[in-house]
Amino acid sequence: MATTAKLKSPKMAKPAKMVTTGVTPRVSKTGSLAQPTKVSRPVKSSIYMEAVGRRKRAIARVRATADTKTVITVNEKSLEKYFGIPSLCAIVSAPLARESFAGKYFISAHVKGGGIHAQAEAIRHGLSRILVAEDATQKKELKKMGFLKRDSRKVERKHFGLKKARKRKQWKKR
Repeated sequence: MATTAKLKSPKMAKPAKMVTTGVTPRVSKTGSLAQPTKVSRPVKSSIYMEAVGRRKRAIARVRATADTKTVITVNEKSLEKYFGIPSLCAIVSAPLARESFAGKYFISAHVKGGGIHAQAEAIRHGLSRILVAEDATQKKELKKMGFLKRDSRKVERKHFGLKKARKRKQWKKR
């Protein structure tokens, strides 16, 4: 008896579903899809200023909105609750603690990467950039304090054959 095996036809690939978060497809005259176009997002009613601050591997997106008193939130938590150490809170609020500063803002920062000290300095860098964008006369004072300087030092990568970036096995001559 010979058994006959059915040959399976290759499965037809289903077309991928289009995700329309922020992008809508555009159909050309021939009926094929053209390049997508961006959809305009609703604009918030309050006007804010935004800047990015960086330090080592930490990146902070800082937004400032005019308000009746100065409030700082980091990743949806209060400044004291997020950092917990008074010296780090002082680093973040240092650009606002100057005599020439006379504004009141609601400041929200979203920060990721790095350690908490680098995150605090990244927020300070972004906040200083916002203050300079609002009032260019403050640039000289903030630059003198070193708040506008981007500290780009990062940890060196581990190299092949070594324990760390530069740490080697102990070498013995005799």
